[in-house]
Amino acid sequence: MIDPQGQANKWVVNMEKENGLQVVRQTDQSFTRVLEEALQKGLPLLIEGVGEELDPILDPVLLRQTFKQQGVDHVRVGEVVTEYHNNFRLYITTRLRNPHFLPQVTVKVVVLNFLITKMGLENQLLGLVVAHERPQLEERKNRLLVESAHNRRALQKTQEKILEVLSTAGQNLLEDEKAIDIMSSSRVLSQEISAKEEVVQQTEQEIDAARGAYKPVAIHASVLFFCVSDMAAIEPMYQYSLGWFINLYLQSIRSSDTSDDVNSRILLLNFYLTRAIFLSVTRSLFERDKILFSFMLYVRLQQAQGRVKEDVWRFLLTGGKGVLDNLHGAPPAPWLSEKAWTLLVQAADCESLSGVHEHLANNVEAWEEVYISAAPYLANFPQPFHQLHGLDRLALVKCIRPDKVTLAIQDLIASQLGEEYLSPPQFDISSSYDDSTCSTPLIFILSPGTDPVAALRRFAIEKEMGEEDVQVISLGQGQGALAENIMQQGAEVGWWVVLQNCHLAESWMMRLEILCSQILQSDSTHPNFRLWLTSYPSPAFPVSLLQDGIKMTNEPPRGLRANLLKSYHNDPINDPEFFNSCHNQRPFQRLLYGLCFFHALIQERRNFGPLGWNVPYEFNESDIRISAKQLQMLLTEYEGREVPLEALVYLTGECNYGGRVTDSRDRRLLLCLLANFYNHDIISDDMYKVCGVEEYQVPSASTWQGYVDHIASLPLSTPPQVFGLHENADLAKDHRETDQLFRGILQLEPQLGGSVTGDVAMVVRDLACEILARLPMQFNLAEAEERHPISYTQSLNIVLRQELLRYNRLIAIIKTSLKGVRRAVSGESLMSDEVEDTYQSLVLGRVPQMWESRSYPSKKALAPYISDLLHRLKFFQRWADEKIPDVFWFSGLFFPYSFLTGIRQNYARKHAIPIDRIDFLFKVMEKEVEDIIQECIRPNFVELPVVIERLPTPNVQGQYYPLDTDLEDNESLPYDNDSPQLKKEGDQVTKCRNRYQMPG
Repeated sequence: MIDPQGQANKWVVNMEKENGLQVVRQTDQSFTRVLEEALQKGLPLLIEGVGEELDPILDPVLLRQTFKQQGVDHVRVGEVVTEYHNNFRLYITTRLRNPHFLPQVTVKVVVLNFLITKMGLENQLLGLVVAHERPQLEERKNRLLVESAHNRRALQKTQEKILEVLSTAGQNLLEDEKAIDIMSSSRVLSQEISAKEEVVQQTEQEIDAARGAYKPVAIHASVLFFCVSDMAAIEPMYQYSLGWFINLYLQSIRSSDTSDDVNSRILLLNFYLTRAIFLSVTRSLFERDKILFSFMLYVRLQQAQGRVKEDVWRFLLTGGKGVLDNLHGAPPAPWLSEKAWTLLVQAADCESLSGVHEHLANNVEAWEEVYISAAPYLANFPQPFHQLHGLDRLALVKCIRPDKVTLAIQDLIASQLGEEYLSPPQFDISSSYDDSTCSTPLIFILSPGTDPVAALRRFAIEKEMGEEDVQVISLGQGQGALAENIMQQGAEVGWWVVLQNCHLAESWMMRLEILCSQILQSDSTHPNFRLWLTSYPSPAFPVSLLQDGIKMTNEPPRGLRANLLKSYHNDPINDPEFFNSCHNQRPFQRLLYGLCFFHALIQERRNFGPLGWNVPYEFNESDIRISAKQLQMLLTEYEGREVPLEALVYLTGECNYGGRVTDSRDRRLLLCLLANFYNHDIISDDMYKVCGVEEYQVPSASTWQGYVDHIASLPLSTPPQVFGLHENADLAKDHRETDQLFRGILQLEPQLGGSVTGDVAMVVRDLACEILARLPMQFNLAEAEERHPISYTQSLNIVLRQELLRYNRLIAIIKTSLKGVRRAVSGESLMSDEVEDTYQSLVLGRVPQMWESRSYPSKKALAPYISDLLHRLKFFQRWADEKIPDVFWFSGLFFPYSFLTGIRQNYARKHAIPIDRIDFLFKVMEKEVEDIIQECIRPNFVELPVVIERLPTPNVQGQYYPLDTDLEDNESLPYDNDSPQLKKEGDQVTKCRNRYQMPG
């Protein structure tokens, strides 16, 4: 039984508890003994918490390989032969949400899916809310259910008695007075029972009508639960149990504001529960997934109310029909890219966006105002699209300005749910501790640069826990036995036990799960005992601990404002004694604000990629903590004298933060940024603005709360100018965030991959065949080496060989995966995990993960990626067949650094100059781009790629011969223009020499 929420376990225990149910795990030392005992005595046996493999010792039992010995059934269990009682029953449950059992396992058992359904959960939640709001009604409902079941059993017994009389009566039934009396009394009893059942059903309908007033609460809560449970598809550590949700649901019902009006009470319940779920879940999510969770809350609630148009939602996630070509020509305006125009044409297929591409073509100037707007999601769209809202408006923003989609989503969440859903709670061990008990593990989900143990030790001091009361063990090889002893002792005396780095002890995780089930659920466990676990995301971490535990993350928050708030809420800045420790408070508090701003700024610059830092550094809380203490110490020592800015800059910029910086240019940048905050102007100028941006003026507050209030009033999104960057620096960052967001949503919407119009399998098969037909054969390395032999004077020949080798590997993996998809779709082979990933990626128009692992860096969708790859291959084919070109396609190189090194080697060897003394100078050409193309690029045979935005579906669906796209590389399809190929005649494709090649 697939039982991630423990429903099957409870059902089996309740059903078989009177029959002597035995409960065991495969990992228990007593597993074999309990199995033998259950087989001999005919007891029901429940094996819980299994993985994707079953113990081989169960095979004879599952296959019922019994045999007779002295007239009694026996079965072999391992090396032992034991009796087999006919009353023996075996139940097996797994906590895995989507287990992949092998065929040899599934043929031995009956697999039941105990995942809770939407209707079943709604009924449970409705009963709970009615039991609290109107307990008499729910009690009466339950009593009627029992009475109804009793009436049905009585009616069945009466019918069975009538059948028994009819079957045992003689030839003449009318002469059997006893039979007549029994049948008469049974008929009367049956009529009475039927009459009672009618009354019960009528009363039940009246009660259901009264209970139905609270059904919106149950529907709302079930939507929230499934939204939370779906997060496990993004990260395996995001596991939440039904028991946890029901406890939170009941707590929300009890804690929310009351109202005599039912409708008002429902609104209050829904509001409070949604907020409680958001606060509880977001503290366990990584920063990258918090905006996704808020957005999915909004979408799921809108879907439950029928306000989401499926065609718009599908287009928003997948970009429409990914295999259709744009037949509407070039974009009607120079500011509109080919990709944006293609998306607009696809968007017009949605009912609410019908004709949008034609309207834009006829009203270019009006739409250009939307395009150039700093906030296009807030701009007034031209009529009749000015009334669009919600996902409809978001879909158009994605078409015209995809870089602003994330900001549009934030604005949508703020307007529909509230701005508080964009501000997750600060990391707070205290609130998590208050929600825990001695039977609840507390789990820190780690990310690079985070270490919660220091914060945990400070919290232990606040709770007056001594050093000996907090036992910290770093797991690893040989630490399992020590950790087990510490856990058992801590449970007896009330210690806090901290097990660090659980991901490093994957083999011991099964034992940890068993220990937790024994220790945490024991009645003898000390009430002060707490088990703290830290782990990076790991598939080996026990699901039961994740579901039952309280999870926390401690990452730097997203956004400058949130980062500043976190710094002011962390130690030591949140300590009133520290904040007011300097007698000369103005310099200290303003420089402290500048330090916090600097700390947030350098962390946020990482989001800009190479524009922010050449190397992404993991600055963390320890940097700002020691810098703040040094600032306080120096200002206290230099009280009454000039502020020692030079010393502060050296300690903070060169030592604390600069100690992490390895790149010399990054170090120079760090000091330049710090100079904006550690200077005399920030102390003396009440109107000092960070980088001259009006909204980011340093506050003139004198209290901690005043600074916090000022920070809370800062804009949610920060302009790049604050980071010292050009306003266009946001483009790459916003595109990347948008892509990451929709990739995560697609993981929550797997059904979108299988709902393309037409036969999906045939579409994917034809698409795979089409790509195979476009791909050339692998490069012939022997011929390339013969034309371009490796020599001391020409290093570029080595570069060419390395590039050809890398592209050969990429071509091989693409062909192998596409052939696997074609065979799987045709039923010729099994669909493995890799093939399934490729299949889903083809449907969604994405580059499969298998290709990305061997590919050059690329963020393109599937069709532009294939187009770009074909042009790269053509460039290298011409290089391999002819001479070294005069003009190189630099971005077409797989590994450009080797090319640059080869050029330097050639120059160094020719002129006898040390290679480390050679550098590059760049000359900006004064010619126009078109002139450069005509004069420099075209004469040197380098063809600029004309990117196709979609792979067109040919009018030959089903006409591909599989063998024609299933050849080995030495029999590959012709590629050169002079080779036999398909010739297009109208809309038809003709066959030539039994080979097919799509027209380029």
